[in-house]
Formats: sequence, structure tokens, C-alpha cells
Amino acid sequence: MTAPEILKDLRNRKYKPLYLLHGEEPYFIDMLGNYIEHNLLSEAERGFNQTVVYGKDTDIVTVLNSAKRYPMMADYQVVLVKEAQDMKWGKEDDDKKGMDPFLSYLEKPLPSTVLVFCYKYGKFDKRKKTYKAIEKNGVVFESAALYDNKIPGWIEGIVDDKGYKISPQASALLGEYLGNDLSKIANELEKLMLNVSKGQEITSKEIQDNIGISKEYNVFELQTALSKRDVVKVNRIVNYFEANPKSNPIVLVLGNLNNYFTKVLRYHYAADKSPQGLARDLGISPYFVKDYELAGRTFNYGKTMQIIGLLREYDLKSKGVESNISHGGLMKELMFKILH
Repeated sequence: MTAPEILKDLRNRKYKPLYLLHGEEPYFIDMLGNYIEHNLLSEAERGFNQTVVYGKDTDIVTVLNSAKRYPMMADYQVVLVKEAQDMKWGKEDDDKKGMDPFLSYLEKPLPSTVLVFCYKYGKFDKRKKTYKAIEKNGVVFESAALYDNKIPGWIEGIVDDKGYKISPQASALLGEYLGNDLSKIANELEKLMLNVSKGQEITSKEIQDNIGISKEYNVFELQTALSKRDVVKVNRIVNYFEANPKSNPIVLVLGNLNNYFTKVLRYHYAADKSPQGLARDLGISPYFVKDYELAGRTFNYGKTMQIIGLLREYDLKSKGVESNISHGGLMKELMFKILH
């Protein structure tokens, strides 16, 4: 099941006795865990029927004893194990079937208990009997990290779910600057939507006014200026980056440029250069296809390969490898080599 599907069932009070929320992306695990913690039971019911523990402070026996209790003056009780990856799970007994009390419980869980494990920053071992028992009798959700090209679409989905709209350029700008830290993006969106009227489209201007990302001086605009060989604008943006290093750290700028020129390289390899084919192969919104067509014309295959090599070289230099030039100086030097 996907996170929205699980959330829909929870909202409709369709509960399972077991949930294993695991994977490398903590955002979805936290979202589901927080909903379960604050919404399955009423405030009055939580006092007697909700147990929240942390993996490093508990063990299997404690969790099992809590799960075996019956609810008091409520239909369900909730046992939520946060940071379950830090819990000592113990060894499964492969030889004596039925002797492992925890596994026995997972095979026949109490229908009045909702037992939830939030196992973050990694995958639970799918070979274990524990995993198979939860999968058979409950819900297993793997929270996979989103690829960079999926971030803008995810942002648009979050905004739409809250009753707002966001322009493709604005969602791409957020994705470019905030990376794939979904919790950070969600927090920024929450703050942004407090200052924007419901139904209003969020544009780059709203992002500039409320989040502090410059509408004119950002990596997105730098990429456009490079694709147009607009030397004056490129230098203006780089000078702004040099004057505002905290808002535009070189490691972030180089990372974004590397993603950009990798897509330009994929443009050159693409067999289907129709707008639909390019959008699919490059993993971008059709809104941005023309930008990559322009970049592909500006930088041929050979030049694109050279630029990707330069970005790797200057990434090392920015970390002090065979260079003592300031970050601003490195950026200016790199831009000159890209444009000439």
C-alpha cells in the first residue's frame, strides 16, 4: 500500500492490528506515525489506551506485554514504537516452532490492538519471519527515497491536497534549492501556505517573499542564463552568490548544475526527441522541455561531457583539493570555462 492509501484507510477507521513502516525516507514514516498517534483515539481514550515508546528505551518483551492488553472503555488500544530501528529485536527461534512469544503474537495479533513499528533510515530484513508475519496479518509500508526528478511532482501533490496551486517553475525552484529532504520541504510549504490565500497559485515571487530564495538570483536562473550564453546575467548571478554564500553554498550550486547538465547529456542520447519523449526520458515536466532543447543546442555532446568533467573537478577544488581559491573565485573561473 502507498502512504496515501494507508492514510485514507486510517481516516475511514479501517485499522489493521499490525503496521511496519520502514525505509530510507523518514518523512512518510513520520507522517503516518504522527497521524496514528494523534487521531486514532480521542484525547480521553489515550490516557488508558495509548502507549508510545522509543526503540532504544524498550525491548520486545515490553512491547509484547503492552500489545497483549485489552482496551479500557474504548474499541482499540494503540502501541506505537518510534525509532524501532534502535530496538533490540532478538533472534528468531528457527528450531522450536511456537516457542517465540513475539512471533506467536504476530501470527495471531489481538484485533483490538493497533501495534505500529516506525523503522526509519533503512529497510527491515524481508527474510525474517517477523517481517513475513506482519506482512501476512497487517500492513507493511516501505518508504523509499524520492529521486530528484520526482520532487517537483510531489510538491505539487502536497500543495494541491491542501487546496492551493503552485506553478511548475516554483515547484522546480523549491526542489532545486531544498533538495530531497521531504521534511524540510514540507515545513517550508506549511509556512508558505500560511501567507498565501487558499486557491491562489504559488509562484516564484511568493517563494522569494516568504522563503528567501531570490527570484532573480538562483540556480534555476543561472541554468537558463548559461543555456542562452548570457554572459552578463551569469556574472551578475555568480556575484550575488559570492555576496550571499550562506543562501547559495557552492556545494549546493555545483550539485544542482551537475543534475542539470546530466539531463542535458541525456537529451543528446534521447532517441525520441518529441516533447512527450523528452519529458519521460529526462524525468521532467513538459513545461521545461524547451529549456533543455535550448541547452542541447547551446552545448553539443562533446561540450556537455566537458562541462560534467569540470563540475567534478571544481567540486573537489571547493573542498580544498589542490586549490586555495575562494568559493566565489572558483565559481567565476568555472563559469568562464563553461561559456567558452
